[in-house]
Amino acid sequence: MQEQNFKRYLVTSALPYANGPLHIGHIAGAYLPADIYVRYLRLKKKDVVYVSGSDEHGAAITIQAKKEGVSPQEIVDKYHELNKQCFEQFGISFDIYHRTSSELHHKTSSEYFTALNDKGVFEVKESEQFYDEEAKQFLADRYITGTCPKCSNENAYGDQCENCGSTLSPTELMNPKSTLSGNEPILKKTKLWYLPLNKDEDWLKEWILEGKGQNEKWKKNVVGQCKSWLNEGLLPRAITRDLDWGVPVPVEGADGKVLYVWLDAPIGYISATKQWAIDNNKDWKPYWQDKETKLLHFIGKDNIVFHSIIFPVILKAHGDYILPTNVPANEFMNMEGDKMSTSRRWSVQLDLYLKEFPDKVDELRYVTAKNFPSTSDSEFTWKDYQEKINSELVGTLGNFVNRVLVLTNKYYDGVVPHFDPESFREDDTSIEWHENINEVVTKIANHLELYEFREALNQVMELARMGNKYLAETEPWKLVKEDEEAVKRIMNISIQLIANIAIVAEPYLPNTSKKLLSFLNLPESILDWSNAGRLDLVMTGSKVNKPTLLFAKIEDEMIEAQLAKLNAQKEKLDAQKTKFKPVKPEITFDDFQKMDIRTGIIIEAEKVPKADKLLQFKVDLGFESRTIVSGIAEHFEADNLIGQKVTVLVNLAPRKIRGVESQGMILLAENAEGDLTFVGSNDAGAGEEVN
Repeated sequence: MQEQNFKRYLVTSALPYANGPLHIGHIAGAYLPADIYVRYLRLKKKDVVYVSGSDEHGAAITIQAKKEGVSPQEIVDKYHELNKQCFEQFGISFDIYHRTSSELHHKTSSEYFTALNDKGVFEVKESEQFYDEEAKQFLADRYITGTCPKCSNENAYGDQCENCGSTLSPTELMNPKSTLSGNEPILKKTKLWYLPLNKDEDWLKEWILEGKGQNEKWKKNVVGQCKSWLNEGLLPRAITRDLDWGVPVPVEGADGKVLYVWLDAPIGYISATKQWAIDNNKDWKPYWQDKETKLLHFIGKDNIVFHSIIFPVILKAHGDYILPTNVPANEFMNMEGDKMSTSRRWSVQLDLYLKEFPDKVDELRYVTAKNFPSTSDSEFTWKDYQEKINSELVGTLGNFVNRVLVLTNKYYDGVVPHFDPESFREDDTSIEWHENINEVVTKIANHLELYEFREALNQVMELARMGNKYLAETEPWKLVKEDEEAVKRIMNISIQLIANIAIVAEPYLPNTSKKLLSFLNLPESILDWSNAGRLDLVMTGSKVNKPTLLFAKIEDEMIEAQLAKLNAQKEKLDAQKTKFKPVKPEITFDDFQKMDIRTGIIIEAEKVPKADKLLQFKVDLGFESRTIVSGIAEHFEADNLIGQKVTVLVNLAPRKIRGVESQGMILLAENAEGDLTFVGSNDAGAGEEVN
């Protein structure tokens, strides 16, 4: 067991982007493991503060805002509230769930940046950053996609590849494209502030790879990813961006620049702690600046480098802050043979699950915890969900509790029987069980201290398995007529075991724990880790209630319905892939340069006589008007197109169509369903050249 000589604990979970709903892959990576650990610490009566909050800055927010056609503020307000409610319903017990858009956070981030800037920590220099000429703006990392240099995933972002988890910089991508226009961005000079990580390599290697100054051993997947980065050599990393959404860089002459989200977001842990302290009349500083505090970051593997290398460098550079004691990161949880994705609707989306199965929160917590991707990727399947609930929660835990309470009500009218301790015999299995319970409780604590949450849960269930075995071996239903004292002893010990399970299961199954207490008429104050292992938690002579089902069996129909949804989605995704037309043969840049594409405005529109598919337009191109014929009558009404802005290939050779000379081609986009939309910009006037 790891030494625990800390006066207080500060536990963080990664700030989720407020740009969409959560799925269980997110929960398995950063939130449920932290919640289990924090609940355990609270049972131990430790001074612990658990913080997180919405990451409401960065390009991911602005991208979603553009998709939904609303402002970034509307996006973060919507998803902050949705995710906060889901966390609460799922039992993730934050002490505070904050927001990086808050005034306190902006102030905290600005002050932190200024403190480092005043110390000369940053390097300010001009560098080439990707720029979208059509959109007329520098591109944040998430506005750039391309091929990952590590795994060849063609949809990697400029800051990371979500396929292999590699942290990237935009210039590392092969075949980069702007998500705003689809064009290949150019490199353009801009002034940015850089964090010179290369200057911190030596102490980082000693701290992470050699463990000098650490209180705990870090997980091998965390050390492995850090080792890869450190061995390759660290480079200065820009900590500002040319964006209009975020915390403004608090330096004169830095207009239009904000703090990069990976400086801004981790400081969100600090501002959240400050807000918690204000709300609870506490002092926030000991939790961040006292060496007797244990600081833990629970994250997914895509955040390892930022929390194990970059944020520690930022903390150390300030000088007043402690470094994390541990970063117990998890890998990815996949689903039904594929990577989880909210955008592709291939996931167990938390808000939808909670709406459909509001009474099955602990069931999903249990299955997720059993499948934690601790040091390697894991997988969720609906069949496994069914099997684990029916076999383990219903068949083992629920069965034991039900048998004990049914027999107690049958034999003693629900009154907990008293037995004479002297009635123990040397060959009595009660003695063996009595000795083993404390051993199991110790194992649970040891695993939790080491962040081995799956192993600890197995030991929690071991108590229920022991209880079933105890009943099977002692057979009180046979003894009841021949050894009344033995039956009293068996039932009393079994009831005490249920009370013990209520305590040690609370971090995993908080709702179930409350149910068990209600069955035994015990107060919640009994939930104290020091009580685990005791055989006198339920007083003799007290009354237990008649049981209700602890868990309901998961029927095949429910699983088949969920799989049907996924199969329908898979068919839809596969169909979309095949509906798009193949890319035409390659052309050279010189071929492209021959095309003269201009913007225009339709000023006249009518159907071509005796031609069902043709429309005839007069298009204002600024320098002249032209007649153009297009076969789009089945998609648009002529009268609705007056004033429509369009893009025209103007140097296409004229061609007579049904007797009308067409003097160019209007450009349109066709989606997978065959629907057409005009290609053009609402901001462009007639006659502007498209490059």
